[in-house]
Order: sequence, then structure tokens, then C-alpha cells
Amino acid sequence: MAASAPPPPGDDAPQPRLGLRERKKLKTRVAIREATYRLIDEQGYETTTIEQIAAAAEVSPSTLFRYFPTKEDIVLTDEFDPVMEAAVRARPAGEPPLEAVRSVLRQTVETILEDQPREFGRRSRLMLEIPAVRARMTETMAETSLLLSRAVADRTGRKEGDLEVLVFTASVLAALREVTIYWAEHGQKDDLAVLVDRALDTLKGGLAL
Repeated sequence: MAASAPPPPGDDAPQPRLGLRERKKLKTRVAIREATYRLIDEQGYETTTIEQIAAAAEVSPSTLFRYFPTKEDIVLTDEFDPVMEAAVRARPAGEPPLEAVRSVLRQTVETILEDQPREFGRRSRLMLEIPAVRARMTETMAETSLLLSRAVADRTGRKEGDLEVLVFTASVLAALREVTIYWAEHGQKDDLAVLVDRALDTLKGGLAL
């Protein structure tokens, strides 16, 4: 992974590079994730321990826990949440909230599949196969929903704690969760960006009789 943070999806403007401290943190996170997937490939998820991951990544268990509170977080966490929030804020003024979020989600999915196809495929399989990973995914998506609610609230002139804002962002992230699971269940063969569109069209128009 590059030393600089991923640019906001669809943004072609030059992006500032991370400082030395941030680059070191990112390098450590990447090393931990790579070690985790390598061990899971070799011996399975359940038998892979935090101590083994730390040793393989050449960090202490305490350092690992500073970056990832749980083993599930190693699998699920990436650097895209703050990027998505910034990208939603950068969408054209007056664009409906659902269309702004749709564009950002599509571009984020396309970027991840282009830059990290193997890692995302592994992550999706683990979501499907490991109950603890799926449960933690629900928790982390709730956290992402709160993050996005700030951008949506600003765009709509509402408070981020407004019920409508919370319902909107929670619904979008729940739809993304179901899309990811559906994609994994069907052998990762479908176009994930198209599935995102289908899900958001359902939120927009409801189910036709």
C-alpha cells in the first residue's frame, strides 16, 4: 500500500502525503493485516491467535491492540471511512443526499476492488464464514454510519443527531452490509458497484408489488 492516504474517490487533484509518523503507523497496520491473512490462509481463522499475528508482523501484542482492539478488527478495518466522509462533503452542492452517497460508495467500492481485490475478497469470505467477523462488521458499520451522518447533516442543514439523518445513514450502511454478504454468498461473481446501485434504488423507491 502506498505511504500516502487513499485519495477521495473520484478526486484527481494531487493529495498531500502523510507525515513520517503517519506513514509508520500505516506501514504497521498493513504489516499486521498481511500477517493476519497469511496465517489465516495457512491455519484457519479460529486457530490464529493475536500472539501469532504479532510475532509474524514483528510487533508486540500490546502494539497490535493499540491498532486493532480485536482480531475481527484486523480483518474489517481499512483507511476508507474518513475518506468517504470527506468525499461526501465534496460532492456538488444541491445534489440529493442519496445520490451523493451513492456516487461515493460506488467509487469507493471500485477503488477497493482495483487496489485490494484479494484482501477484499478474503474479508468478504470471512464475513460469510465466521459469525464473530459478521457480528463485528455490524458494529463497525454502525460506527461508520455515525461518521457519515456528520457529512450528511452538514449537506442538508440538519443536526447530525436528527432522527432523519441517523435513519438515512444507518439505512445506507445496512444496505451496504447486505450487498457485501450477498456478493460473498454468490461467489463474488456479480459487479459489486451494480449491486450497490440496486440496493440504493430499493431504498429510494421501495419494493414494487
